[in-house]
Amino acid sequence: MKNIVIYTDGACSGNPGPGGYGIVLLYKGYRKELSGGALETTNNRMELLAVIKALEALKEPCQVTLYSDSKYVVDAIEKGWVLKWKKNGWMRNKKDKALNSDLWEVLLQLLNVHKVQFHWVKGHADNRENERCDFLARQFIEKQIKSE
Repeated sequence: MKNIVIYTDGACSGNPGPGGYGIVLLYKGYRKELSGGALETTNNRMELLAVIKALEALKEPCQVTLYSDSKYVVDAIEKGWVLKWKKNGWMRNKKDKALNSDLWEVLLQLLNVHKVQFHWVKGHADNRENERCDFLARQFIEKQIKSE
């Protein structure tokens, strides 16, 4: 399996509002950057979508080290919360729905294809690749706002 390093970030102007994501994929000295977004979304959806789009960009099953500044994404995976939510019919507890179940379903399928180790990085703390992802996400948002 190829060993890939991925950085992701999501951003939103308003919550909900126009959103974007940025991705940096690194493999043996090669670099690929991706971005995208949605007009009406939330920050958490963009954080999740960044991870999904990054994994979908891989052409074969890979060993992935993934860095995100989203505690929502990293903790839900690493602490097993998302599996509990799914088991409980996408409920966080007896009265609160788990949000973004559509995206979590896609991510769980991708995690069956790729071996992914998630790492949380502090956002806006001079991590070069995380800062680049943030720039790409915000640049996409600005393009959306200008085209409205």
